[in-house]
Amino acid sequence: MSKGKVYLVGAGPGDEKLITVKGLECIQQSDCIVYDRLINPSLLEYAPKNAERIYCGKLPGKHMLIQEEIHEILVQKALEGKIVTRLKGGDPGIFGRVGEEASVLKQHGIPFEIVPGVTASVAAAEYAGIPLTHREYASSVALVTGHGCKENGSDYLNWRALSGIDTIAFYMGVGNLQNICRQLMQNGKAPGTPVAIIENGTTKVQRTISGTLDTISQLAASEKITNPAMIIVGEVVKVREQAMWFEDTLYKTKNNTNTQ
Repeated sequence: MSKGKVYLVGAGPGDEKLITVKGLECIQQSDCIVYDRLINPSLLEYAPKNAERIYCGKLPGKHMLIQEEIHEILVQKALEGKIVTRLKGGDPGIFGRVGEEASVLKQHGIPFEIVPGVTASVAAAEYAGIPLTHREYASSVALVTGHGCKENGSDYLNWRALSGIDTIAFYMGVGNLQNICRQLMQNGKAPGTPVAIIENGTTKVQRTISGTLDTISQLAASEKITNPAMIIVGEVVKVREQAMWFEDTLYKTKNNTNTQ
């Protein structure tokens, strides 16, 4: 039997319409889909009815499948001659471990393609009315994993360097929010630097709160903000006052539904 092929696909953020045309084509031709927790489940409806669906979602400390098992599945299904779509939330190359999976496939001589997706920082911020760059406020951006910001444990981030970046987007960092704010302020960011947290970005339950480095932790706690959420730090957050659109639309839609 000839080898199959693996497509390492970014599904985009929560809004299913933000998947790329090529990403959707990969789903439609799949014999097997190996998918993550944060993809929009409606995307699976585009797969052939007889396509195998394998869930490999991960919660902090609660992994359905560890990464090595995911590698084994991708290799096994491809060696069975199947077309496999590995469906990841956002973009596969932004904290998506696509490099590890591609390396394993390469070692086994299995053909693969990497299909980019819309990453959560860009999508969530723009749906909240916050461009990550702006001619007046920001000419540099850093994308940072919040898992590297632990107060007790491995903290491998260069906080001094990060503090010099105009816009900083933290992925999955709500649990470490206090330490993030403290480290940035201790390393040069002004306490009054604007911060926004976008919960469930691009979905019908998107929620955004805004504050500053010295107030956002308390606000997030009082509002019970949870992951998945993006933390955006920088002066570009000010643009939200003029550019907010998605949550305005949600509010109007909800009000119209309630009055009917």
